[in-house]
Amino acid sequence: MYDSRPDPYCYKGSTVLKNLAGLRRQERLDIFEHESALARATEPLPDGHLDAAHYRAIHHHLFQDVYGWAGEYRTVRISKGASMFCFPENIPQEMDRLFGQLSRDAYLHGLGPEAFASRAAHVIAELNAVHPFREGNGRTQLTFLALLAEQAGHTLDFERLNPETFLAALIASFMGDETALLLAIAGLIDHG
Repeated sequence: MYDSRPDPYCYKGSTVLKNLAGLRRQERLDIFEHESALARATEPLPDGHLDAAHYRAIHHHLFQDVYGWAGEYRTVRISKGASMFCFPENIPQEMDRLFGQLSRDAYLHGLGPEAFASRAAHVIAELNAVHPFREGNGRTQLTFLALLAEQAGHTLDFERLNPETFLAALIASFMGDETALLLAIAGLIDHG
């Protein structure tokens, strides 16, 4: 699907996202976004109940210094390559469905490492397919994964994370194969 309308999130005539620093060059925005989100990640994360509102609060926390819309669901259709993410009009229902199931699954509490990795892979795959924010979905997913693991009694070692491998696993999960994502998450679990 092609859309001839300009993206309201971007500066006119540009693909650079409007940002609180007023940066108009993508390279400079990338650096600013990375540094700002990294600094916020060292602070205590917002309290919440591992629900859709909490997920939005995490995104807001990480990106509040960069985007005025941090923590708000996107209002435009987006894709990567040929993969179209959830249409914006369906995001609230899909997030409620996903987090409702997570609640019914007791937030994966009490599962052993393998079972946790399997269920967490499905949750992350679903969050990735919804892609509720215009930018910052991956970092929000990883932050949420850490909180989910902690609440379920597991510690993740993100020093083991290989970004390229994890991205390839997310892409495979988007196509319906969660095996690589399960293995990537299992590889992060600290058994010590």
